[in-house]
Amino acid sequence: MIVLQCGPVYPTPSKLSIQLSQPPTSFPSPSALLCSSKSKFKLKASFKCSCTQNEDTHEASYQGFSVLARDIPWDTGSVWTTMAFYMFNLHIPLSFGGLSVVTWILHEPHLDPQTEVLSLLVVQILEFIATLFLLQWTAKPKYEFLNLFKAYKLSKERNWLLASILGFGFLFLLVFLTSILADRLIGSKPVNNPILKEILLSNDISKAACVLLYCIVTPVLEETVYRGFLLTSMLPTMKLQQAIFISSVIFSAAHFSAENFLQLVIIGCVLGSSYCWTGNLSSSIAIHSLYNAMTLMLTLLS
Repeated sequence: MIVLQCGPVYPTPSKLSIQLSQPPTSFPSPSALLCSSKSKFKLKASFKCSCTQNEDTHEASYQGFSVLARDIPWDTGSVWTTMAFYMFNLHIPLSFGGLSVVTWILHEPHLDPQTEVLSLLVVQILEFIATLFLLQWTAKPKYEFLNLFKAYKLSKERNWLLASILGFGFLFLLVFLTSILADRLIGSKPVNNPILKEILLSNDISKAACVLLYCIVTPVLEETVYRGFLLTSMLPTMKLQQAIFISSVIFSAAHFSAENFLQLVIIGCVLGSSYCWTGNLSSSIAIHSLYNAMTLMLTLLS
């Protein structure tokens, strides 16, 4: 422990009584008081200006990382309402009730692997189409919604393809390290998903449907919602790091997987950082697709 010995802030009673008992020898002139007040004002102004410049420089260092525009297509006041509508009226009902509707229509208690994966593909496509209509309906007037999938002007100098390759490599390393840490703290668990592996081994149609579902439709849907809409809408109202982290937490929570929550947050942070740096949604979609393809391959080979 380091103990700091500081002198008294206020004068001692003896010194204070001496100072009060002695009258001042002379009073300062008005001009001297004016000069003193001006010097104090300049000192405060310079200190305040210095603090403001330091904060602006610190903020610019993070905002310079992102090339996303501050003018977003949606009103900031309706962002969370739109997100809640998507979550409770589209994502949860279709993700958890879609297969139940299929079994009810087909009058079958259980679906075979091929029917199951094809049904999931159709449900995911319907969710994507409904999401596009929702985001277009809630967007500002005269906004072309397809601009969301176009690269920003400032991002042309940044190679999104190279960023996707580097981002995937970095993501693979982070997930690998967190998996080792989780195995030591919680215990090892089987890598493969038995249901998914059964679908992949059933026939070629099921394999093609899995690749189309997990490597194309799902990445495009999730990146449109959690990066293209949510992250973009949060940036004008909070710092870059906060927006990336909060959107990643929501992205992870939407998967309803407690055991993979931390890994999904890390994945969301990498995808969000890639999107902010490149300004191109294709970058995060590519990383997402490569990661899902790796997961399918490990499931098939495990």
